[in-house]
Amino acid sequence: MTFIITQRADMDDQEIIHKIGAILCASAPEAARKILVKAAIFPENDGGEYEFDYLDEKGNLDFFDPDGRAIGDLTEVLVEYKKFFINTNLTNGKAIWTKCLITADVSQQKISLEFQYDG
Repeated sequence: MTFIITQRADMDDQEIIHKIGAILCASAPEAARKILVKAAIFPENDGGEYEFDYLDEKGNLDFFDPDGRAIGDLTEVLVEYKKFFINTNLTNGKAIWTKCLITADVSQQKISLEFQYDG
């Protein structure tokens, strides 16, 4: 599945975001039409806290609990994304984001990420 990126992205950026979309689509229930994930990565980058929700074809909201491998893979990719932000100076010298809201629209194959910063 290919996702259209709804934010500024260069090639490395696109690859990372594509990985995020692929992980979410593979781990979400078959009925999911839109996947909503709230993620908070631990400061040590060794895990995170997640909330996984989805909307079905009727627009009903429900939660899902992906397997541990999917959560581990998602954590790895989000940590990779944080490093990308730092290495490409997208932080402008400020603290890196600590939380994000990921919205993957399965039917339209679009993904967006909203970053949250502490402080």
